Amino acid sequence: MASPLISFLTGLGSRRVVETVIPVRTLADVVLPPQTRRTLEQALAEVRNHNLIFSRWGLGERHVSGRGLAFNFAGPPGTGKTICAEAIAHELGRKLLVVDYAEAESMWVGETPKNIVATFRAAAEQNAVLFFDEADAIATRRSTGLTLPHDRGSNLTVNVLLRELEAFNGIVIFATNLAANFDPAFERRIRTHVLFEMPGVAERAQIWELQIHPKKTPLSPDVDFRRLAARYAVSGGDIKNAVIKAAAAAAAEPGPDLGKRIFQRHFECATEDVLAAKAVMQQSLFTGAALSPPEPLSLWHNAEARPRAAIYVALGLAGTALVAALGAVALVLLR
Repeated sequence: MASPLISFLTGLGSRRVVETVIPVRTLADVVLPPQTRRTLEQALAEVRNHNLIFSRWGLGERHVSGRGLAFNFAGPPGTGKTICAEAIAHELGRKLLVVDYAEAESMWVGETPKNIVATFRAAAEQNAVLFFDEADAIATRRSTGLTLPHDRGSNLTVNVLLRELEAFNGIVIFATNLAANFDPAFERRIRTHVLFEMPGVAERAQIWELQIHPKKTPLSPDVDFRRLAARYAVSGGDIKNAVIKAAAAAAAEPGPDLGKRIFQRHFECATEDVLAAKAVMQQSLFTGAALSPPEPLSLWHNAEARPRAAIYVALGLAGTALVAALGAVALVLLR
C-alpha cells in the first residue's frame, strides 16, 4: 500500500507534485531527424532487454546499483522531447509520472529532497516511467561556496537526486533545453543522451501535415506545406502554434462557417506572428535602454575639494594674522 505522502503526491488534489499520465501519443505522432529516431530506438531496445542483461546474463549480480535506465532528452524547445517521453511510456505499456519540480518547491519549502525520494518511490510502486521536465532546474550544478542557505539546500537536493538515481531500478527521463547547466555527476548516471535537433525541411513538411486533421480541417487548394517548410525554419512546437493561430484567423473571418477555409496566407501570417513572438522573448530588457547620465565626477571632486580649500584659506589667513600680530608686538618692544 502506498504511503500517505505518495498518495498525496499523486492524488487528485488541485496542486500535485507528480501528475500521472496515461500515455496516448506514440512515436508515430512525432517527426524526428533520422539520427534522433535511431537513438530512441536503441534506448527502447535497451529497456526491453533489461531483464535479459541483468537477470539471465547475470550482470545484476555484479552490478547491484546503477541498474536503472536514465535518459537525457536535450534540445531546443518544441523539438518533441515531451512527446517522446510519453511515447516511450506508451511503447512499454507503462504510466508516465511527470514531476512538477516548481510545485514541489513552492508547496514544501526546505523539504524538496523528501519530495524527490517520494517521487522515486511512487514510480517504483507503480512501475511507471518517471519524467523530469525542465530538469536543469533540479539537476543544476552544485555550488562550492555555500555562502547562502539556498546553496546548501540546492546541493542537498542534487545529492539526494543522484543517490536515488543510482539506486533506482526503473526508467527515468530528463528533458532540458539547457543541458550545459547539469551537474557533471549526472553524465555518468545517465545511460543515454539523446540530442533533439531542429527539424529539416522534409521533417517540417511532415509536421505541418500531421497538425491538420485529414478529413475535418477545411484547407484551401493553395495550401502548400512544402513551401511553408522551406520558407520557415521553425520547430514542431512553433508549427503547432502557427496552425492553431491560422485556424483561429480563418474562423474569425466574416461569412457562414461552411464556406470558411484556411488559406496559405493564414499559415504564413500565423508563422510570422510566432516568429515575432520568439524575437520579443529573446530580447533583453536592457537592450537599447537609455543610459543614465554619467556621474559628474568633476563636480563631485570639486564638492569634496571645497571644504579642504576653505580650511587652507582659513589657515592661511590665520597665519597671516599671527605674523602681523607678532610684527606689531616686535615694533612695540623696539620702541
